[in-house]
Amino acid sequence: MVVAKESAYEASRQKRLEENKKRMEELNLNKLSQALNTPKSSPMKKVKPRVPKQPLDLSAVRRSNRVADLPPRSYKENLSVEPMGRARSSGRRRDLSNRVYASDEDRAYAIERAEDLESRLDKDNMPVFVKPMLQSHVTGGFWLGLPVQFCNKHLPKSDEMMDLVDEEGEVFPTKYLALKRGLSGGWRGFAIDHELVDGDALVFQLTDRTTLKVYIVRVNDSGESSD
Repeated sequence: MVVAKESAYEASRQKRLEENKKRMEELNLNKLSQALNTPKSSPMKKVKPRVPKQPLDLSAVRRSNRVADLPPRSYKENLSVEPMGRARSSGRRRDLSNRVYASDEDRAYAIERAEDLESRLDKDNMPVFVKPMLQSHVTGGFWLGLPVQFCNKHLPKSDEMMDLVDEEGEVFPTKYLALKRGLSGGWRGFAIDHELVDGDALVFQLTDRTTLKVYIVRVNDSGESSD
């Protein structure tokens, strides 16, 4: 009885397999399955062989027939620096890079002599102020700040060129910066030419709207500067 059931099952199973096989053949599923399972070989990329570059022959530079027989021209710059301006000082210049600081006693004595000179000038018609020199005024930055009250009352309200006139009457144009209340461009030349050092005391007198007469009292000189 059991054998008969197994034979019927096998017969039914075999019949389904044959039907499925026949249906797959009708739909071409076998060929499609084989096509999907078969790996395709990717085509190899063609690599172009690298051609080495030929070195540039500099000797074969094309030249015009007009200059072919002339020797090659040198294009190297021939720089020559011409001196600007004239040397003002005739005496031996001090080594201002060696910063020598004045003593408090010498500095105070120079200021005292400058204030004495200031008292003998006409301050009613031509305002005057005394400015002791520091290292920042005579070396390095060469910036000269002026008294704020004097600037606000007597000097221009915008940047202008101002002339500094020394005791020999020589004029030195300088740039006055109104917002910073000081002298910038041109002051360096005045300081170096007059060999100003730390401790010197300068008396400035406004003789015109943009002109300052300058008297120098030397810190290392026991005598007074002439007026």
